[in-house]
Amino acid sequence: MKNVFACLAFAAFVMGGIVAQATPSDGGTSIAERATAMTWRIAERTQLSEGQYIKLRRLNVSLLTETAELRKEFKADPASLDRALADVQMRYEWDVAAVLQPKQLAVYDGLKSEFTAANIR
Repeated sequence: MKNVFACLAFAAFVMGGIVAQATPSDGGTSIAERATAMTWRIAERTQLSEGQYIKLRRLNVSLLTETAELRKEFKADPASLDRALADVQMRYEWDVAAVLQPKQLAVYDGLKSEFTAANIR
């Protein structure tokens, strides 16, 4: 149960930033820039190899893109949005686990709780 809550809280953190995301022409950050920043924060602590960094960045771009699309698609139906976002987050977590080694995954799990604890509103 604790892991489910941590995953959902992490998803809320990641997706909360997407709501505030502006288009690059507005002076905001693009999905690619946000994915790079997310990946860099994780890479700093988990000591990713170059190949892992590239794979994780692709996963982050995919996560942010899918999340933005789902928010547009389900903006009138919060319950469906929550279900769809939970599915995307679960798939993301599985994919990240496939990229990281066990020690790196343990550090990543710690980062999730750190990020969510600092950013829950």
